Amino acid sequence: MTKTPSTAKGITDPKAVIAVYNTHEEAESAVKELQKDGFDMKKLSVVGKDYHTEDQVVGYYNAGDRMKYWGKWGALWGGLWGLLFGAAFFWVPGVGPLLVAGPLSVAIVAGLENALVVGGLSVLGAALWSIGIPKNSVLRYESEVKSNKFLLVAHGTIAEVAKAKEILKTTKPATLDEHSLGTPAPAAAN
Repeated sequence: MTKTPSTAKGITDPKAVIAVYNTHEEAESAVKELQKDGFDMKKLSVVGKDYHTEDQVVGYYNAGDRMKYWGKWGALWGGLWGLLFGAAFFWVPGVGPLLVAGPLSVAIVAGLENALVVGGLSVLGAALWSIGIPKNSVLRYESEVKSNKFLLVAHGTIAEVAKAKEILKTTKPATLDEHSLGTPAPAAAN
């Protein structure tokens, strides 16, 4: 059975570029470069692990259409959530605490609501797969997040993604991949 993208997943564009950054400062700088160049912030997501210890108080709350956060990375996530639309916190087995800002959070929630399980992927992996990212790339992105790196996902038309990719190249990400989005290939259930 194949799926087609839907607005419920939050991402219906034909293309995406995914950059992996080693630090939160690099990811935040890349977001600011895209914003400065006029990229639509509603088409941008950032994914990373939360770094809090059990004895540190961390809080999240919704303020209208913006999520607020405080804790060890409060400045990073607070700043990004001020720029991006949609945000979520998940506890992902095998990954840990995961923060997602932008429309990819909608895809994760849709996957959870639909009990989407795709060949042993986490909810992050299932969300990426559901928008059309190939499973081999999804596995690599899950591994990057597990190793404390940050994903920046910019989606849009062919022209928008080409422009975003050129901007992101100047920010020197660890990796930079372009993907065609759409119907994912069926996955074997595990």
